[in-house]
Amino acid sequence: MQGKLISYIILLILVCTNTSFAKNYYVNPVTGNDQYPGTTPSLPFQNLDKLTALQMHPGDSILLSSGAVFYGSLELKNVKGRKGQPIVVSTYHAGAAKAGEKAQIKAQGKLNGVLLENCSFVELENLQVSAEADGMPTANKNEMCCGLLVRTSRVDQYAHIHLRNLHVENVFYEKKGFQRGAKEVKTANGSQNYGWGIRFINTLEGASIEDIKVQDCLVKNVAHTGIKFTGKSAQYSLRNIEVENNKVMETGGPGIQMSGVEHVVVRNNIVDKSGSTDDTRKWGRGSGLWTWGSNDVLIEKNRFVNANGPGDSAGAHIDYNCSNIVLQYNFSANNAGGFCEILGNNYNCAYRYNISVNDGHRVKGEKNAFQEGKIFWLSGYNGKRKRKGPFNSYFYNNTIFVKKAIHAKIAIDKAAEGVLIANNIFCIQGESSAVLGDQYRPEKAVISQVKNVVFRNNMYLKAENWPGEVSIQDESAIYANPKFKNPGGSQISDYLPMNSKQLKNKGIQIQKLPGDTIGLLQGLKLNYDILGNKITGMPDLGAIEIK
Repeated sequence: MQGKLISYIILLILVCTNTSFAKNYYVNPVTGNDQYPGTTPSLPFQNLDKLTALQMHPGDSILLSSGAVFYGSLELKNVKGRKGQPIVVSTYHAGAAKAGEKAQIKAQGKLNGVLLENCSFVELENLQVSAEADGMPTANKNEMCCGLLVRTSRVDQYAHIHLRNLHVENVFYEKKGFQRGAKEVKTANGSQNYGWGIRFINTLEGASIEDIKVQDCLVKNVAHTGIKFTGKSAQYSLRNIEVENNKVMETGGPGIQMSGVEHVVVRNNIVDKSGSTDDTRKWGRGSGLWTWGSNDVLIEKNRFVNANGPGDSAGAHIDYNCSNIVLQYNFSANNAGGFCEILGNNYNCAYRYNISVNDGHRVKGEKNAFQEGKIFWLSGYNGKRKRKGPFNSYFYNNTIFVKKAIHAKIAIDKAAEGVLIANNIFCIQGESSAVLGDQYRPEKAVISQVKNVVFRNNMYLKAENWPGEVSIQDESAIYANPKFKNPGGSQISDYLPMNSKQLKNKGIQIQKLPGDTIGLLQGLKLNYDILGNKITGMPDLGAIEIK
């Protein structure tokens, strides 16, 4: 009797935890059949559509055969795992496939390669996805095509969407050969139908998605943005996000963009050729990364290079209505729009310990450009409102190199309030000048009204590096050649200054700006430079400590 009672208790525990019912569902387009049970590799389903009707339970897995091509779309709606028992979508090794080869989803004529709607505790890994809608006949201006789309359609609290080792490539809404008009690239974010790489959308009042991870993914050759987060900014409806170790290449729009997000880390990503124009279906404009309406975002140890476009298109920029955005330890190079760009109504944002190489080479009026490129830009633009801020902008210990062929430009809005510029190296070989910000409501050339300025202890190759007509000026400028190891090179180590006598221990301690009651995100004290060298005592000038 006692033995039966113990057996009953064990069975009850298994039922309650649901672990005994976790299943693997296998799909193979060659050997499968939708009449099979699908629960073993020898009797798999054949088509992705079969998965839509499955009743998924915590701990279940969907496994697609490696090396195989699946035509169609994988759609999971209202699917929820639980903590410790996520629902996993991945690849299993099948047939003669090579080790590590991914299953391929080709959503030809579909709007999404993968759709997750109202899902929680779902993990996707080891898949290759493409999606070309081919200009579907039901087109409307709000329709889009996505490699992978995560969205909400009913109010709830969602969590734990993890994406790992995904390859998302070739995502276009329009048919090949479609030609966008010249004016389209001048619209704020594009007004036509586009393809997007990986998108998260939650704009429902009262709904949220937390614990989002996008890691070790490749996003390449998409019509608009590579990785995009669209939340409701009034409530930061996308929270606790990690975007790490991804490569985002040849996107028609920005590489990475986030709106309405909070508590985010963007680390160790490579973004190359955002704003690409190598396909007429692409938008042709975009920064490597930009934020809007967001709070508490740390952007570090990334590589932002070769951004293109007639406007914006910086390495990484902070659009308006943000707070506590910090860019540190990044390498920014050859970006048409520039290096530092902080727009209006932003609070407590910082660029520190970054390296900028030949950024801001765009010239207004050339090649359809409607904005000047700039190495440093504080703009009060915040939509169709009176210019406002930015407030408490920190810019210190950055290294800026601009070759002789590029005319370096700087713009500072009179509405800016609270500006710290210190310990930077401005090694500008050619000419420099002040320009107006040329946003939709351009700054007027007036006497400076910028309040609470701390501007001192920066090093310049020559006095003209910081133009005299700029509204604020360095109080204690240093003039010297940093003698970089390999100026113009593409590696962080190329910007190790050799002129140690002029740079070592010449920095000043960074303090809060006057009137700043918030202070910098992640604290004011930094212990390491961009190469990972430990900083002890007084800081040096620039981004790299001199041994």
